Formats: sequence, structure tokens, C-alpha cells
Amino acid sequence: MDPSVDGENLEKLLQVSKTAEGRSRLATAGTLAVLLRRLSTILPVDLLPVLRILRNLCAGEAANQDAFLHLGGPVVVETVLFSPLQIWRLVESDCSYWGTLHWPERCTVLRSGDLSIREDTCCSSEGGRRRFEELCDDERGLPIVVEIIKTACAGGYEEEWLEWLVTKICIEEPYLLLLFQKLASSMYDYGKTEAVLLKLLSKSLSNRPVEISLSNDFALSILKIFREASNVRNITRVSSALPTGSPTIDVLGYSLMILRDACAWEDPSLAVAESPVDSLVSHGLMDLILSILEELGPPSSVRRVIENSSCKAAITESKRVCSYRGFRRDLVSVIGNCLYRRKHIQDEIRKRNAIPLLLQQCVVEEDNPFLREWGLFAVRNLLEGNEENQLYVTELQLQESFNTPEVLELGLKVELDRQSGRPKLVNIS
Repeated sequence: MDPSVDGENLEKLLQVSKTAEGRSRLATAGTLAVLLRRLSTILPVDLLPVLRILRNLCAGEAANQDAFLHLGGPVVVETVLFSPLQIWRLVESDCSYWGTLHWPERCTVLRSGDLSIREDTCCSSEGGRRRFEELCDDERGLPIVVEIIKTACAGGYEEEWLEWLVTKICIEEPYLLLLFQKLASSMYDYGKTEAVLLKLLSKSLSNRPVEISLSNDFALSILKIFREASNVRNITRVSSALPTGSPTIDVLGYSLMILRDACAWEDPSLAVAESPVDSLVSHGLMDLILSILEELGPPSSVRRVIENSSCKAAITESKRVCSYRGFRRDLVSVIGNCLYRRKHIQDEIRKRNAIPLLLQQCVVEEDNPFLREWGLFAVRNLLEGNEENQLYVTELQLQESFNTPEVLELGLKVELDRQSGRPKLVNIS
């Protein structure tokens, strides 16, 4: 007799389907066939529990997987849902069974599978490497992954299963540029999908730095994307932080955030020359970041000081806008992470005469929260263990003082002591 599909019984079936023993008993009872027959007539409120039960039934149970395919499960579900995303997420395909299927059947299972393809099953089990390479095959598997990401993006899905999938494909394996190019409509004309992909990668790298194995190939691919995005000159400034709603700005911002975290990533087993940060610097990261920072011009507070001083000739017109709230801060954070205990990069900053540029960033700026903190961190790393840089800074001389509105409101002003060369606070009256 067909089991009831009311809420109480569905909850019991869901709990039973979570264990291997329970799935085996339900396979013997023909539960999967019953649920498929009832799928088109159940109440909407019961639809999600039924889909979860079907997903669980096909996780590691070959009999249920066979039944799902032979009974036309993907077609039945597609007819009910009219949603490719739900079909892809429906049934979790077990890898021991995956290897026995021909490619058309694999596509069917994959399209109807729960794409939280967990590392302890598909990609880390025996034969997982071969299966993963099939998934990322340029002509066969990767087009499916592209459609998965596009559909998830259109539906606003950024769940853990999708984050894990793109992390495995893009960060730990060398498929980022290939996937990014398939998602992009054209160079310099980015869409929401590419921005969401980078957002997921940034989130994954930021939240799980210890668990992820970051390859140099991934780091250099991100640098390529950032360089291309930074070359877009018709960007209009937005006042919001990421995500801004502008795909081009979001691609620029999230690729920059990934570079920041990549430059902080460490693996004790790697030689220094093999670390992502050194690979990035050798491919021009520092030159690119410093040139962008120079094009932005000084922070607003520093600019006001220069404009109200006798050094007006020193200020230049900004050649670039601060694309989003926090853009300058993110640039400085990359520099700070690159400088950490790397004397050759410290020396390069001095030889480029960029120390004053970094010192300018140690200020508060409303459009760049925590700019001062990142600026101080960068200067600290610039000077640590580097006597030449320390000497350079100590030889800098204060030319004149400047009174900010905040100081004036306190009834004070800053004056330069001509004898000591140091600033001092004095009463206005």
C-alpha cells in the first residue's frame, strides 16, 4: 500500500532516509517509486520534504539510483518543478555508482543531482580525480557547471553547496579562467554571474583559509582578472560597499579582495619562492597596485591639507575614481600583506620612492573604513627588520602644520616649533 504523504509521515520518512540502513529498507519497500507517482499530486507545502527524501534515498543506495533513472525520475521532477536549479539539486549521485554510468546517463544524474558534491564522496574517494576531471571537461562537463552557476545566480542562490563546487573547481584546480571566460559575454563587459562567482570565491577563501589549498595558478588567474577589470576606464563611482550592483565594479572589488587574502595565505610546506604572494609580486602585482593608488591621488583629508598649504604644486589631479566604498582601503591591505616579512618587497617600495605614498594612507577617511588601520599595518610591515626604510622615515622633516576643524573646535591649533622641528598644540586665545 502506498504510504501517506502527509506532513507527519514525510517527516518520519525523511529521518529514516538519513541512514544507510534506512535507505536500504525503503529501497526494498519501493518507497522511491511511490513518491515519484505521488509527486504531481502532493500539496505545495509537502513538495520540499519529498524532494529531500528523494535526494537522501539516492545518496549511496544503488537500488534507489537505478529506480530513479529507470522510472524517469528527472522527467517527473522537471515536469513538477519547471526549474532546472531544483532538478540539479534533487538527488545526490553516489560516486561508486557514477563510474558505472555512460556519459549521457551521468549528465542525467548530474542534472538531477544535489550539487553539493562533497569532498568525502565524489572528489576524494577512489577514482575521484578522474570523475572530477570529467566534470570539468571543456566540452562535456563544464557547460553543465556553467548552466548551474547561471541558474543559481538568476535565482539568487549562494548556498554552501555552490560555494564548495566553485571552490573546488577554481581555487584548488586550474579551471578559473576557463570557467570565467565561458561565463563572460565579452572582455571588459562583465555580467552579474561573473561577479557572483568571484563573490563566492572571496567568501570561501576568507572563511576557510586553513582548509583550502590555494594554487599559484588560481592566484595568477585572479591577478589577470583584476588587471583587466582595472583597465576599464568608464567606471562611474558608487557610494556603496560591495556588492554595488554594478557587475564591472563588483568584479574589480571581489578580485581585489581575493588578492588581499591570497597574499596573506601561507603554507609552511612551500618554499618562499613558491608561495602565491611571491608569484603574484613577480608577475607585477605590486607595480599594478601602487600605480592605481598613485592615480587615485591622496586621501581627501591629505588633499585638504595640501590645498591649504604652501605646497600646492605637489598635488596632482586624480586620474582615477575610488570605484566603491572601501576601494582605497582594499588596495592598501594588499600592499600590507605583501610586505609582511619580505625584505625584497620592502626594498622595492623604497626604491620606487613610494614610502610617502604609503604614509599618506595612515589617515581616517569616511569612504574607506579602516583605512588608517590598514595603512598603519602596511607601514609597520614596511619598516619591520629593514634599517634602510627606518632611516628613510626618520629623516623625513615636517614642513608646516595644518589645523583641522576638529582641533579648532577644541580651541586649539597646531604650530611648528622652529627650534625642535616638532609640532605642538597651543591655545587659540
